[in-house]
Amino acid sequence: MPFASRAESDSSRPAPPSLWRDDDFRRFWVGQTASQLGEHASLVILPLFAVLTLDAGAGQLGILRAVGQAPILLLSLFVGAWVDRWRARTVMVLTDIARTLALGATAVAGVLGWLGLPGLFVVAVAVGALSLFFDVAYQTSLVRLVRRDQLVRGNSALEGSRSAAQIAGPALGGALVSLLSAPVAAASSALFFALSFLSIRRIRRVEPLPRHAERPPRVWRQIHEGLRFVLGDTSLRTVCLASAAFQFSFAATMTVYLLFLPRELHLSGTAVGLALAATGPGALLGSMLAARLPKRFGYGPVLVSAAALGDGVMLCVPALHGSPAVTIPVLLAVNFVFGTGGQTVNVTIMTVRQTLTPDGMQGRAAATITFAGMGMTPLGSLLGGFLAQEWGLRTSLLAAAAGMVLSPVLMALSPLARLGTRLPAPQDAPPPVGRVPED
Repeated sequence: MPFASRAESDSSRPAPPSLWRDDDFRRFWVGQTASQLGEHASLVILPLFAVLTLDAGAGQLGILRAVGQAPILLLSLFVGAWVDRWRARTVMVLTDIARTLALGATAVAGVLGWLGLPGLFVVAVAVGALSLFFDVAYQTSLVRLVRRDQLVRGNSALEGSRSAAQIAGPALGGALVSLLSAPVAAASSALFFALSFLSIRRIRRVEPLPRHAERPPRVWRQIHEGLRFVLGDTSLRTVCLASAAFQFSFAATMTVYLLFLPRELHLSGTAVGLALAATGPGALLGSMLAARLPKRFGYGPVLVSAAALGDGVMLCVPALHGSPAVTIPVLLAVNFVFGTGGQTVNVTIMTVRQTLTPDGMQGRAAATITFAGMGMTPLGSLLGGFLAQEWGLRTSLLAAAAGMVLSPVLMALSPLARLGTRLPAPQDAPPPVGRVPED
């Protein structure tokens, strides 16, 4: 794949001196941050709503979590095709409105005593599907909002806020339920989506509609085009494989890890939460490093080394023994390094994917990679539980953590490892079905 200069459309568009001096980018960042806070708060509020207000049991709670995650597996490829047909900002605004209404209605129904578990299942599915639309759209929208040579800084800012939301959102959701009530907490979460709507709709930059054929192809044909594009590009194909290997092994690792800490290391629930929380500050550091290191050392070396460091450090955990006074500091350090390496990879991979993908294929490329990676998590969780039962916690944790190292190995053996400080220009998208009218 030859290295080339940026697309003419980017070079002809004047760049602001700084992303943070660009009013439209600030509005986009505020909206995305508010949306992420609302999304991660709702991931705690809805289960607590089921347990505290509706007296849900463990099995019912498991179903609630499963139906909320199901849209990632079932709808990702369709969402990518649909997002590529619309303006990304329109998708984000509409999903913010819909999530505000869904959680607002949940709060009202909860206060009035009209909401049962079946209704809460419907809300979880709706919020999960709408959040999937928003997440694919905001990744697509950034490419249309800033120059391609600003993507790494833009992604660093967005992923930094997402990491902060992953830390603050669940804590905020739990605090709101504890201090107020589950219905009021649901209403508070809806306010974050309303704030996101108000901020994103104020973006003044006009986003062009994607070009369509006279007779737009069916969704299945668009999905096929997206799959063909991603799988036909060696670098993007490697991203899919590395993401699938990581997510599968990570899901297995976390299943065993959450058993290993209390049962083998005899840590309390508070200590387990403290150890896991260390990934948050590490992720914030990773977002900042990803904005600087690739331009200095090259995208490929940063990807491979950050993945090897972040994934490889988990191999230290099965070797831990001793009292909590010894194991907790080590776990804090391990999770901090894991969060730093993982977030550096996330931001860099997103920048590479956005740069290599033409504008009309952004949604489908993002959704295809999400499907390839996150679609493996249920299988990984099942494998982790099986290994823990058959092999014991320490051995199965070592095996699952070793599987995570396959991800940097795949990247090291691919063209991704040879990416330098400048990324290639995007490839042409597959020709659409039907004739595109001449301008």
